[in-house]
Amino acid sequence: MKIIWILAALLAILVILTLTVSLICFFRIFFSPKRKIDPDSFDIPVGEIYEPYRESMVGWMKMTRTLPHRDIEIKSHDGLTLRGKYYEHQPGAPIEILMHGYRGSAERDMSGGVSRCHTLGRSALVINHRASGTSDGSVITFGRLERLDCLAWIKYIIDHIDRDAKIILTGISMGAATVMLTAAEEDLPPNVVGVLADCGYSSAEEIIKKVMREMKLPANLLYPFARLGGLLFGHFDVSKASPINAMKRARVPVLFIHGDSDAFVPHAMSVENFKACVTKKELVTVAGAGHGLCFPVNPEQYFEALKNFFDPLLGK
Repeated sequence: MKIIWILAALLAILVILTLTVSLICFFRIFFSPKRKIDPDSFDIPVGEIYEPYRESMVGWMKMTRTLPHRDIEIKSHDGLTLRGKYYEHQPGAPIEILMHGYRGSAERDMSGGVSRCHTLGRSALVINHRASGTSDGSVITFGRLERLDCLAWIKYIIDHIDRDAKIILTGISMGAATVMLTAAEEDLPPNVVGVLADCGYSSAEEIIKKVMREMKLPANLLYPFARLGGLLFGHFDVSKASPINAMKRARVPVLFIHGDSDAFVPHAMSVENFKACVTKKELVTVAGAGHGLCFPVNPEQYFEALKNFFDPLLGK
């Protein structure tokens, strides 16, 4: 009887430790606390690689704050209010849906994209992911649920803006992962003509493990706890957020862009996604560009790549 009690105690300790570690992983990786938005500040990504482009980034943010736009709200499949801004270039123009990165926001990550879209003759819908920016929610799912939100934004465009709109799905970092996952959805509307995936990771598992290793943590040991934390406390399976697997089922052309100096999401991940992609595709490498900086580092190359890839898809 004593042995049974000892075993029961050990099992209880093991369960408590498992739940505790999983909860810690959940809060560190997936949880996003309520966000305070300061309308008078400019949220620039942290890191010295962004400093040379601070002036440009602030300029793009100031521009988007003054441009005419429409504030849009939609409901996610699970009842969250998601928010975005629609910047129309002209009626009937192609529309890009721009999706930002992990713990970013529409304004911080995609203001330059609005300027780029208008230069190319496209309208821009910049959205705040669930649990990011001005949108509701507190759980970031690395594209797993965000892909369904992307489908909802596509539906909004078709139902409320232009039922014949030609749509490009554009994402940076986690946003790139999201649009790649969306590209594999069976009910993807035919309005979507292509995807732009800028510095996207190959899978949530691999990018999480990479960050863990950089923090000198045992990634292979800890990742199962992170996955369990997502399942128990976030109600989603992060291991199913796999762009590389989605590319094996992609339904529209994909343009991959990645900087060869990206220290956060390795350039090799876009190479892997490119190789896995089964549709029309192209991989553009921007020399000297760090994470999320391909457009600021070489806007001419960026514009040329987008025109060459998407103009035929848009009938130009």
